[in-house]
Amino acid sequence: MPLEEFIIMAFCWVETAFEDVTAGIKLRTRGFAPRLSDSEVITMEIVGEVLGHDGDEAIWEYFRRHWAAWFPGLGDRSTFVRQAANLWWVKQLLHERLVVDVGARTADGHIIDGFPIAVCKLARAVRSQVLKAEAGYGYCAAKREYYYGLKAHLLIDLRGVAVGVTVTAANVDERDAAYDVLSAIEGLVLGDKSYIRPRFKADCEALGIDLQTPVRRNMKEPRPRWWLTLLQRVRKRIETVISQLEQRFNLAKTRTRDVWHLTNQVTRKLLAHTMSVWLNLRLGREPLDLDGLLVA
Repeated sequence: MPLEEFIIMAFCWVETAFEDVTAGIKLRTRGFAPRLSDSEVITMEIVGEVLGHDGDEAIWEYFRRHWAAWFPGLGDRSTFVRQAANLWWVKQLLHERLVVDVGARTADGHIIDGFPIAVCKLARAVRSQVLKAEAGYGYCAAKREYYYGLKAHLLIDLRGVAVGVTVTAANVDERDAAYDVLSAIEGLVLGDKSYIRPRFKADCEALGIDLQTPVRRNMKEPRPRWWLTLLQRVRKRIETVISQLEQRFNLAKTRTRDVWHLTNQVTRKLLAHTMSVWLNLRLGREPLDLDGLLVA
């Protein structure tokens, strides 16, 4: 898909969905309407994230240089940043709209996992003032390293559609945080060994969730080998999604200094990723083939 077509499709969807999710809600109590519409701001954020531009300033600068004629209302950087951050809750509603549209909540199965969001180098953690009340020390088993910051707890369906995410301090147990993203689904959920806990599994069963995880070395394995092989292969899908969020969407770290901007950043990246998957599904393409979505 040419970039121009992607921008147009993104704007058309955002414009229509924006009117639906904000129907009856007064977004501003005073003052004039902004020169750059809210739908334009969100479109710029989505496109900027898909292209790998990390941060409000980078997105603003890219569109100022290359697409000013398409967005004539684009003003100064601080106005764009403030307007984008104020729309964080609308972006959450838009993401939920996409999730519902593709049937991700009612899918046959889901996968859950966590990944780190560093706020600074570990050596600088003692002096860091960034998100000091929210950050903590944690360990990433996948990377085999300690870090200082936050942890994102992600739920996707079996196609790779991000259903929900919650962000906690790095030292919060994944099983304790999982309740936030599991509360609105039922059925099969695949997790890794970090989700093993009898009480947690019992709570999942009470919610109508069949939690399936590998077993630890000191546990007996009653399931057939073919099921374990399938479980391992399907779980790789969330590893792909996390890799995309960390590398393409730069969610492995954050430069935000408060929860307000952090919420906006995480929501925007999740919305951009989900829209990319949604477009691939509409085009009959592999859902997680983000590299091939746009052509020069």
